[in-house]
Amino acid sequence: MGIVNVTPDSFSDGGQHFAHRDAPIEHGERLLAEGADLLDIGGESTRPGAEGVSAEAEWSRIERAVKHFVGRGVCVSVDTMKPEVMARAIAAGADIINDVMGFRAPGAVGAVAASSCGLIVMHMQGEPRTMQQAPHYGDVVREVCAFLQERVDALRAAKTVDARIVLDPGFGFGKALHHNLGLLASFARLRVPTSDGAGHLPLLAGLSRKSMLGILTGREANDRLAASVTAAVLAVQRGARIVRVHDVASTVDALKVLAAVEACDSPDSAQR
Repeated sequence: MGIVNVTPDSFSDGGQHFAHRDAPIEHGERLLAEGADLLDIGGESTRPGAEGVSAEAEWSRIERAVKHFVGRGVCVSVDTMKPEVMARAIAAGADIINDVMGFRAPGAVGAVAASSCGLIVMHMQGEPRTMQQAPHYGDVVREVCAFLQERVDALRAAKTVDARIVLDPGFGFGKALHHNLGLLASFARLRVPTSDGAGHLPLLAGLSRKSMLGILTGREANDRLAASVTAAVLAVQRGARIVRVHDVASTVDALKVLAAVEACDSPDSAQR
C-alpha cells in the first residue's frame, strides 16, 4: 500500500504532495510504477498534535486524486476518520476506507455498512492530538486485540461481512516505543477469529518512517529507509498481509527476496 498524503503537515512528507493540484497524482503514479498494489490517499494529518480540518476541506484536498485513480482502475483506499468523507469517497468509487479511529465516530459504521468497500480497522489509544502524551497499557497485545474484536463485533452487528475487514494494530498511535516493539515482536498473536472460526482476519502493518524507528536509529523521518524496510519485512514474516509504506520500490525489492527465501524453505523446494 503506497501512501499519498495530500496535507501540508503530515509527519514525514507534509507539503510535498500539497504544493500543486497535480502533485498527489504524480506521486501516486510514481508509487504504482514502483510496484504498489493499492494507494492510500489521505487529506488530514494524524501525526501527534496535528490540527483537525473540516470534512469539506479534507475532501477538497483528495477528491481529484481519488477520482483520477478510481478512473484508472487502481485499488484506492481513503484514509479518513469522518463519516461525511467516507460517504463521498464511497460514492466516488473508492475500494477501501481506512479509519484510524476504528469506525468509532458517530455515524461512521452507518456510512460504510451498506456499501461493499473494504474496511481497515485501526487501534488508537486516545485521539491524534493527545495520543502520545501518556500512553499506557497493562498488556498491549491483549488490549489491542480486545479493542479490534469489539470494533469487528460492531461492524458485524451492522451486517458487515468478514471478507471486507482488515485489522491494523496502529503502530505509533497512542503507544510508546516499548509498546510498538512488543506489538511487532508479537505480531503473530494479534488475532481476531473469523465469524466461522476457521481462521483469522487479515492484518495490516503501518511502520514506515514512524517515530519509533527514529528513536531506535537516531535518524530523521526522511532518512529512515533502511529501518522502514526492515520493519516491513519483519511484519510480513510475522503475518502481515498488507504493509503501508512511503518507499514502495525498496520495500517491494526486500519482499521479493523474502518470498524467494521462504519458497526455498517450503517442503517441495527440493523438487524444483
